[in-house]
Amino acid sequence: TVPANGNTTEIIVDRAASAETAEGEMMPAASTEADAISGATNVANAPSFNGLFVLPPQGNATIALSMGGIVQSTSLLEGKYVKKGEVVALLDNPDFIDLQQNALDAMRQLDYLEKEYKRQSVLVEKEAASQKRFQQVSSEYFAGRHKFEALSAKLRLLGVDMKSLVESGRIMERMEVKSPISGYVTNASVNIGKYIAPGEPICSIIDKSNMMLKLTAYEKDLDKLSVGDNLDFTVNGVYGQTFKAKVISIDQSVELENRSINVYAKVLSSNPLFRPGMYVSCKKSTL
Repeated sequence: TVPANGNTTEIIVDRAASAETAEGEMMPAASTEADAISGATNVANAPSFNGLFVLPPQGNATIALSMGGIVQSTSLLEGKYVKKGEVVALLDNPDFIDLQQNALDAMRQLDYLEKEYKRQSVLVEKEAASQKRFQQVSSEYFAGRHKFEALSAKLRLLGVDMKSLVESGRIMERMEVKSPISGYVTNASVNIGKYIAPGEPICSIIDKSNMMLKLTAYEKDLDKLSVGDNLDFTVNGVYGQTFKAKVISIDQSVELENRSINVYAKVLSSNPLFRPGMYVSCKKSTL
């Protein structure tokens, strides 16, 4: 029964208004709390980056010769470890033999010219020889010396020990292909009987002792990175382990397509399973 004076109706309206007011006061507080939680989460999360293993230029050597030849023998096998200076292949080329012979002939000629040059120098000082004759001998001597030095330089590029060649006079029959660094053989493209052209790569040698990380960062992360920062990273294929690295270089140019920047880090904790090109996931260390 509704009283005639309508008090019940007024009470219901007042309670509804009160509930609406209470609800209106609660909504901003909930929104503020959500923003605060979101902000705290962003601050706590360290920036993360993806990348891969790379080698510094000093740790990746391509073997090639300035003179071509036919492969007579080789011990190359991809994945095999070789030491610096180890002979990995022998090549045949008659021009290589001729080059050594020419160098020995030039050495003998230089020896004669040097003695004649010294003899003429003494005679000129005593005024017992003409200046014209001395100039002629001097020209021949320096021309012969330059020829011998040029031939020696070419042979050194081919791995010939000039001291041994000069002292023994023994000509090498085949070119020795030696590894310039210690490391693992990769990209081998050689077999017995194959002709290797001048400058053609025979194989590559990679030294994994100084591996690096090449990471992709974005403009928004630049203020969170600096040289010397410590990083934690994981490797695809090496599960359950976290490794350490340190930022050593940050590229100064930005990739225009995706606005990315290359970051390079030195690997501090190595593993024999690491390979150039393997993917890594990296995060800035919080310690």
